Amino acid sequence: MAKINCLNPIAKCGTDLFDANYQMTDNIAEADAVLVRSASMHDLEVPDSLLAVARAGAGVNNIPLDAYAEKGIVVFNTPGANANGVKELVIAGLLLGSRDIVAGANWVVEDKDDADIAKTAEKQKKLYAGNEIQGKKLGVIGLGAIGCRVANAAIHLGMEVWGYDPFVSVDAAWNLSKSVKHIKNVNDIYANCDYITIHVPLMDATKGMVNEEAISMMKDGVVVLNYSRDTLVDEPALLKAIDAGKVHRYVTDFANPTVVGHEGVICTPHLGASTAESEDNCAIMAVNEIRDFIENGNIINSVNYPKCDAGVPSSAGRITVCHKNIPNMLTQFTGLFAKSNVNVPDMVSKSRGDYAYTILDVDTPDAAEMAKELEAIDGVIRVRVVK
Repeated sequence: MAKINCLNPIAKCGTDLFDANYQMTDNIAEADAVLVRSASMHDLEVPDSLLAVARAGAGVNNIPLDAYAEKGIVVFNTPGANANGVKELVIAGLLLGSRDIVAGANWVVEDKDDADIAKTAEKQKKLYAGNEIQGKKLGVIGLGAIGCRVANAAIHLGMEVWGYDPFVSVDAAWNLSKSVKHIKNVNDIYANCDYITIHVPLMDATKGMVNEEAISMMKDGVVVLNYSRDTLVDEPALLKAIDAGKVHRYVTDFANPTVVGHEGVICTPHLGASTAESEDNCAIMAVNEIRDFIENGNIINSVNYPKCDAGVPSSAGRITVCHKNIPNMLTQFTGLFAKSNVNVPDMVSKSRGDYAYTILDVDTPDAAEMAKELEAIDGVIRVRVVK
């Protein structure tokens, strides 16, 4: 029986998908798999028994990916499960950045005791006049699950959409509206768009990508939206540009001391994926990933091991191997089975960076002894008998 630990509350519609072969535990020391949302695992001591971690969300900055890969712990995330929730908030951010809705609403609250407020409002409203987004240029940097949806929604709202993503996936490309103009140089986004929204992962290459140089290329009065990570933007440089009148608004979902309360900043408290639907979708996807891995050995949506899917086992046995991505590994695996006169009717092996994963279907129901021999091969990290 596999034991599952939840480091954060996980929607019941997800955990209910675990059947009688699984047991929930509050003790991580005995867990075979962990479900997590925002809890940090960097300083968390995990047991040798831990096989997998599933993050109910897209970002995995709270998980030590390389350290876990070295231990043969497969880390999953749930790309796209919360994409619609974030997309809707980005569209709201576009409108908040265009029309002075926040200041207008605050004025109404502040003047709630004015008995003549309806008449006063007619005089006051000119102070909160804004612009329409129809016909304006929106630059979408990053065309993943969220960026693609934002781009398509903006097309339907009558915007001219420019999209930049040098690594756009085949799935995203299929789902992207033909009306989105594909841009090959991000500088063209900076120089030409009235609104710019960022949807890229945080990496060394993207950290601080919206910097002083990028801002200097932007049109006067540009609105910048950030619903990905605050550190993608050099926020002091952006605030300086707001004060100078270069940037009209900075709309961000990441509250921090640098931006909170600054004139021209609209900041929400990390609400992007905070919808009941997003939390349910993430929980369901995370649990299904864990079940498929534990029951079938398949890896779908991992962030530290390659995608490797052999379907449901149909042979007498199935063994999975987490190993280093170095030469001669597969030859050693198959040679070991050949020496024992065990047929391998099917095998799937994939690599990702320094690590690789192999699924071996074998014509023997007793694979435990073979697993021990596989573990002795130099470069093998973890061996598991799935069936």
